[in-house]
Amino acid sequence: MPAHESFAANNAAYVAAFDKGHLPLPPAKKYTVVTCMDARIDKEALRSIVISQRLLGTREVAVFHHTDCGMLTFTTPQLQDIVKDAAPGNDAVASAVDKIDFLEISDVEGSVKSDVKFLQENPLVLPETKITGWTYDVRSGKVQQVA
Repeated sequence: MPAHESFAANNAAYVAAFDKGHLPLPPAKKYTVVTCMDARIDKEALRSIVISQRLLGTREVAVFHHTDCGMLTFTTPQLQDIVKDAAPGNDAVASAVDKIDFLEISDVEGSVKSDVKFLQENPLVLPETKITGWTYDVRSGKVQQVA
């Protein structure tokens, strides 16, 4: 069954046991979790963190990346070539894809630490914010704090 067809069926099972409809806004635990896809902090993730802090009162951010991430499997030039090869002679596609940095990673733990540092140094993130970085091992289910 295609994934989109299973959404409604899986949601029906979820709804049958759902008991969280009464949760208040803002969130009681006051934290934000940033995770895959896409785990790397970009302007959209930063925008969401700022909204969460300023409008919902969150004061903690946990950045999670995971092992065996697909973002480890390519480089930007490789993916640009794949896209161009799928549309030979299409100058619009070639021009558009050449403008994209796909922000691949080569080290999961290093990318977590980089994201944590970025948030700690960003003037839009409240200075009292507790920012932690974590890896999730997809084979064992274990999380480990790395920053």
